[in-house]
Amino acid sequence: MLPPPQVAPRVAQQVELIPVLHDNYIVVLHDGQQAAVVDPAVAGPVIAWLEERSLELVAVLQTHHHSDHIGGTPGLLQHWPAAGVVASRDDQERIPFQTHSVGDGDHFTLLGRPVKVLAVPGHTRSHIAFHLPALPPEPARSATLGPIRAELFCGDTLFAGGCGRLFEGTPQQMVDSLGRLSALDGATRVWCAHEYTEGNLCWAAAERPHDRAIAERLATVQALRERQQPTIPSTIAQERATNLFVRAGNADALARLRLSKNNWSG
Repeated sequence: MLPPPQVAPRVAQQVELIPVLHDNYIVVLHDGQQAAVVDPAVAGPVIAWLEERSLELVAVLQTHHHSDHIGGTPGLLQHWPAAGVVASRDDQERIPFQTHSVGDGDHFTLLGRPVKVLAVPGHTRSHIAFHLPALPPEPARSATLGPIRAELFCGDTLFAGGCGRLFEGTPQQMVDSLGRLSALDGATRVWCAHEYTEGNLCWAAAERPHDRAIAERLATVQALRERQQPTIPSTIAQERATNLFVRAGNADALARLRLSKNNWSG
C-alpha cells in the first residue's frame, strides 16, 4: 500500500525522534532512503531533518486530528506531493488531506514493514494507533540484518507513565484501549507523541509512594531529563509495571486516576 514497490526492497529499521514545539515528538521511520513520519505538528523541522539525511518522505501517519499532530502535514505535502497520508476513515472531515483512510484491524505495508491499525478511542473518538510487529532476520535480504523490534506509534492514547485526557471519549473506552495496547508483546517499543514522562511519574509516585518500580523508573527518567535526553521510547512491559492508568483495571478506577492527574499541581 505505502509506498509503491521498490526495485531493491529494503526494510525500515530505524525509528528516530524529532523534538518540536514545547514537548511534542515527531516520530520518523526510515530505511536510509525513504521515510514516514508520525503526527507532524510542524513542517519546517521535519523538512530540514529529512533533507539533511537525504531521505524522501513517502508517508505520513496520523493518529488523531488535533492541530499539534496534523499541523505540519499540509506543508510536508507541498514539499513531497506524492507522499500518502494514512488516517482514520472516521475523521475524514477533521483530517481532510488523508489519502489512505483506514479503520480498526486494517493492514498495510510501509517501507517493507507490515502495519496493523488499532482503534484506541478515549482521548478522541476516532483515535488510532499503528502497530508494527517484530520481524525475524531474513538472511536472503541481508546477511547483517538481525531481528527487527516491534514498534507502537500510539499518539496521545498511551503515554510513558500516563494516558491522554478524555476530550471526546469515556473512561471505559480508555480502559479498553489501554488494555488492548498493554496486551501487545512486552518488548514492543512505545513511541508516544509528548515528553510527559517525568511529570506522569512524579504524580504516580505521589499516588503510590511505596511502589518501588515507579520510584526506580522515576529516578531513571529524571537522570535522562537532567541530560536533556528523551525518555521515549518506553516499552509495553515498562507501562504494565509502572503506568497507573494501564494498571487501573476498570473504568471507575481510571476515572478517579484521571481526575487526580488533571487536578495534580506537583
